[in-house]
Amino acid sequence: MKQKSSSSLLRYWLHRIFRALFRVFTRLHVEGLENVPPTGGCLLISNHMSILDAPLIFSILDRDDATALVARKHQRNPLYRWLVNRVNGIWIQRGEPDLTALRAAQKYLKNGGLLGIAPEGTRSRERRLMRGKPGAAYLASREGVPIVPLALWGTEQACAQLLHLRRPEIHVRIGEPFTLPPLPRLDRDAELQRCVDAMMSCIAAMLPPEYRGVYRDVVD
Repeated sequence: MKQKSSSSLLRYWLHRIFRALFRVFTRLHVEGLENVPPTGGCLLISNHMSILDAPLIFSILDRDDATALVARKHQRNPLYRWLVNRVNGIWIQRGEPDLTALRAAQKYLKNGGLLGIAPEGTRSRERRLMRGKPGAAYLASREGVPIVPLALWGTEQACAQLLHLRRPEIHVRIGEPFTLPPLPRLDRDAELQRCVDAMMSCIAAMLPPEYRGVYRDVVD
């Protein structure tokens, strides 16, 4: 039997600990986990309302190569920085082109890893979907990898409920993978926005209506 490296073993135990914590302290409902490809490059897109979202998604995935793009501002938190580094997270500077992070993300997908990204770019303080940014569409189209949409809700009020000794109810829905067509040479910026809007619409369709925000009118 192949022996795990120290980093792999640490990641294994972090995964087990997070999974146990969510199972014990929340009422977690997960649908569609079978839609996540077991191997190969894959871009997982999700909405984002809470600092709990990333550890929650990490805890439910069974792939040991799953990581995510994480806002560089979180490096100020020593514990969060340590956790992200342990799972090979890719730090990105939000609000400006970060070519270093983009290249790292492309390489990760090319090498067959699962990369998580919140196309909104930051947490939604209004607890509804905001307009997606085109970076996620660029990555998916450039690398030709499957896109797996994930919708979650309940995390936005979980911390407050836990402080009041209540188990929050959290829902996760995972949709079927899809791919984007190659980008046209002309009008690429507009096409990227159309693509990311289509990606966000897949997330919106799995959310309850009150969470759909700017995409509420594109869902049947």
